[in-house]
Amino acid sequence: MLNARGFGNSREHIRKMVVISMLSGISIFLGLTGLGFIPLPLFKLTILHLPVIIGAIIEGPIVGASIGFIFGLFSIYQNITAPTVMSPFFYNPIVSILPRVLIGIIAYYAYNFLKSKFKNLKLSIAIAAICGSLTNTIGVLGSIYLLYFKNYADILISKGSITSSSRGSVALALLSIVTTNGLAEALLSALICTAVVIAIFKMQKRNN
Repeated sequence: MLNARGFGNSREHIRKMVVISMLSGISIFLGLTGLGFIPLPLFKLTILHLPVIIGAIIEGPIVGASIGFIFGLFSIYQNITAPTVMSPFFYNPIVSILPRVLIGIIAYYAYNFLKSKFKNLKLSIAIAAICGSLTNTIGVLGSIYLLYFKNYADILISKGSITSSSRGSVALALLSIVTTNGLAEALLSALICTAVVIAIFKMQKRNN
């Protein structure tokens, strides 16, 4: 019998499967409708990964990883059906799926560790959400850098983002994305996930 927030008895199993289906559906809906992208003056923020974080915190790492896996599969589908210059990178599961699976695992264990250390539920959720969001950003960009350095450098040069294909230039370009999009998405994740998870915990408490 599994515990540690994994799949336990049949009733728990059904509940967790429902949560996986529901939150995965929300993530896909946000992607298909465009509601998962928040336009800002300089860039767009994405909230497609938030269901992964929420699922991981409320139901454990297996649920979080499962939602992340479905999110990653949807990412491949999206890049096949609506390709961009970056799409070929996302056909590789190491880029599109692995970081999304890790979102749920890292978010849950960060939350579990912080909750036991700080005894502050809201702070624990917020920091866990930040960790999960940065896992997505750094995992995707890092895998592209490691696996497709030359191709990515050529794209950045064609866009005028960098002038040389040196590793230092590409690394700085990636760092700028992490410190702009990545941090903004992480802070937004903290705000939304904290509010949603606290609300869910309150509902669960009332129903028990």
